[in-house]
Amino acid sequence: MSAASAASAVSVQFRAAYDAVLAEWPAPVTSREVPTPHGLTRINSCGPLGAPPLVLLPGGGATSTVWGAVVAAGAGRTHRVHAVDLVGEPGLSVPAGGRAIRTPEELAGWLDAVLDGLGAPGPVTLAGHSYGAWIAAHYATRHPRRLARLVLLDPTQVFAGLRPGYVLRALPMLARPTPARIRSFLRWETGGADLDPAWLRLRDETARFPTVRPVTGPRPGPAGLDRFPLHILFAEQARCHDSARAAATARAALPGARVEMLPGVSHHALPLLAAEAIARSLAA
Repeated sequence: MSAASAASAVSVQFRAAYDAVLAEWPAPVTSREVPTPHGLTRINSCGPLGAPPLVLLPGGGATSTVWGAVVAAGAGRTHRVHAVDLVGEPGLSVPAGGRAIRTPEELAGWLDAVLDGLGAPGPVTLAGHSYGAWIAAHYATRHPRRLARLVLLDPTQVFAGLRPGYVLRALPMLARPTPARIRSFLRWETGGADLDPAWLRLRDETARFPTVRPVTGPRPGPAGLDRFPLHILFAEQARCHDSARAAATARAALPGARVEMLPGVSHHALPLLAAEAIARSLAA
């Protein structure tokens, strides 16, 4: 996607919905665009300036604003939070023309540039949800010295593949997104959970963005993920994969990691409805 098409994709309605969710965050938010070789990356930051840095990567289509409940649950008190809009995904990041990210190596290079732009002294805590967790795991295997801790929230394509039924259910939304298809998919995956109405309106507006194929590639191997404290949380009611089997695989591959199952929550609802558990894991 070119910078021009990305800019045009950010409609007045999308920006209003984005700002409405960000306004729900409990602490004053500082927003900026960090330059990287792959474009400008939007980062929303809050929390004490002298606190340890925490970088949060959302799942696909969720935008950085999804972390407001986690900030409110305590992450914004224990850390200086930096929530990132993924380049090439819905949000306020603007990809550079002709510099689309196509490989896990390029994703790691992009995230390295983001951390450089933050200017955070010393290693950071890196956390990601879903696709963001896949990115975080790939980054950790390549740049372990930059991390103090790694937290993976129901990571997809790391310890288990996607269930075929989940993929089939998501295909119409991914191929031709509309607000109705997005809402229908989320109702199905979350079991009709009561999600933040402002966030749902923002998800509706993501249908206006040009469809961009996410970066794919091999699963990040466990080598390198055991060089720092690692916490992995799985959503018990996730439909994207078999959480119990994925958790067992994670425990076998990384015996030093802390692996937990969060009961009663689905994959896509995790950052919104399990915020207190997530905030505790980030503060640990």
